[in-house]
Amino acid sequence: MVERVDCIVIGAGVVGLAAAKFLAEAGREVIVLEAADMIGTETSARNSEVIHAGIYYPTGSFKAKACVEGNRFLYDYCAERGLPHKRLGKLIVASEESERPRLAALKQKAADNGVHDLELLSAKEVELLEPAVRCVGGLLSPSTGVIDSHALMLSYQGDAEAAGAMIAFLSPVIGGRVRPAGGVEIDVGGDEPMTLAADLVVNSAGIDAIAVASSFAGAPVDKFPKASMAKGNYFSLLGKQPFSRLVYPMPVPGALGVHVTVDMGGQCKFGPDIEWIDVKNYDMDPARADSFYAAIRAYFPDLKDGALIPAYAGIRPKIHGPTEPQPDFMVQGPAEHGVPGLINLFGIESPGLTASAAIARAVLRMTNR
Repeated sequence: MVERVDCIVIGAGVVGLAAAKFLAEAGREVIVLEAADMIGTETSARNSEVIHAGIYYPTGSFKAKACVEGNRFLYDYCAERGLPHKRLGKLIVASEESERPRLAALKQKAADNGVHDLELLSAKEVELLEPAVRCVGGLLSPSTGVIDSHALMLSYQGDAEAAGAMIAFLSPVIGGRVRPAGGVEIDVGGDEPMTLAADLVVNSAGIDAIAVASSFAGAPVDKFPKASMAKGNYFSLLGKQPFSRLVYPMPVPGALGVHVTVDMGGQCKFGPDIEWIDVKNYDMDPARADSFYAAIRAYFPDLKDGALIPAYAGIRPKIHGPTEPQPDFMVQGPAEHGVPGLINLFGIESPGLTASAAIARAVLRMTNR
């Protein structure tokens, strides 16, 4: 038997839960299908937990707009709900004179994106804020912060369930088919296999989103991007924690460089690096720390040998390869792929946590209800 439902969200990560919240609050009957036994077990639980300001992304891109909108939403939402977060601020530092002009360029890019609070600082001004940092100049982003990502997801979940949404754990999507009349039939595995026919399916399966979309018979797989995975490794700092703010080097093509974040407990973590992988795994090679030391000492010269210990690894759901330019977030609806009632969220990596509410609102707008 096939059970008819209004709306299915695939994936209970931060973006899937945000989508469930906004759709349910708009009056949709929402079921969230999650393969794991709890919310946010992959990308949403294995990141820097940073509330990004929206500095780096191409002006006019959805990624830039969603980050700026999401930043403002999160601070208001966290204050309203009492969610743990800290507006710590971030320093972007130039380690060499040749990098100094890029600070002004980043400040202008941020302003073009709607972020107007960045301050250019001298090396002395940076040192007054963060005595352990050595640089020739810096850029202060006061609206960058950190958040307890699990608390955020629990709040999204609570909002969604209060509006009538239901989350089905241990319910992996194992296939399905495009329905001629619109929508998708989804085959759900687990202890109680079933088939659900939904008028609206929001595919927010993160790392597995492209594989899930491709498993639907009749889906236009030629319209889907190629999936890639990039692991990011994080190392914690032993001993006294020297930073009170986030510290980032100048960005490099395709990445933000090995930076330091400070979590809600004050623990400093360095990372992520980028390790392209073919098979999903979260194993860490302690030897990868060897390449961290030189990068970190460019702005933190007092880092001692042996001070970095493995913390955790996360995987970015990429829709480009190592030598290709980084694309925008892909919120792909019927206008792009031709399947009524299917919205795919592809390549939602950083700043996906910050942008989660903005992405969910974009999904809501696409439903035309």
